Amino acid sequence: MRFLVLLLACMPLFTLAQGLEAYEQRQFISPEGDTLNYRILFPEGYENGVDTFPLILFLHGSGERGDDNELQLVHGARLFVDSLQRYPAIVVFPQCPKESYWVRLETEGEGANRHFTLPFYEEPTPPMRKVIELLDILVLTERVNTSRLYLGGLSMGGFGTFDLLARRPNTFAAAFPICGGSNALLAPLYAGHTPLWIFHGAKDDVVPPENSRKMYHALLKAGAEVRYTEYPEANHNSWDPAFAEPELLSWLFGR
Repeated sequence: MRFLVLLLACMPLFTLAQGLEAYEQRQFISPEGDTLNYRILFPEGYENGVDTFPLILFLHGSGERGDDNELQLVHGARLFVDSLQRYPAIVVFPQCPKESYWVRLETEGEGANRHFTLPFYEEPTPPMRKVIELLDILVLTERVNTSRLYLGGLSMGGFGTFDLLARRPNTFAAAFPICGGSNALLAPLYAGHTPLWIFHGAKDDVVPPENSRKMYHALLKAGAEVRYTEYPEANHNSWDPAFAEPELLSWLFGR
């Protein structure tokens, strides 16, 4: 009986691991010899076909940094596996090294009073630079529909999403930053190019929701096609209700 209870307790983890095995483990070596771990998901029959596909690039949060090439799949990866038949796409989850960040952030204060200063550095962080290089290589070497590149990310990856949009303003057909933020002065760079759907939790005490509200209003002012959803009862884990949004993928793939 005890064995049966343990087996049932382990089943969700086993199922999760099985589903996420569909993401191939790969490494990107930059021209400078630096390594970026990433996982990539291909639609069924990809290796035998000739069609091109949308590509989704997803940037994880700070808690998923590392060198195991697995942890970055904890949040969001299941959504794209489950929807692959309805929305066939190439899905890419790079992993940021443990002591690095997608974006340089300067912070003051704690919790809900934390304030972020986001200067825009001419050079991206080393992990972000490798992500950009990886994206360029994938566009050249895989069957990618270059008019349907999509970008998303949560927490640190939400900041990274805004940062990458500013660095590549003509690249992405749509983007969905979750519980992130950015420098509002950069919004006009990509407001006319990329529709956005921004998500945040009203009770977020890690990245205060004001960061997303500020970007939403800046993008509206700059003429962007932008939606903002704030979950009244969500804390920092606003990615959970965001990934459960029934219209998220239809909105994304409709761009």
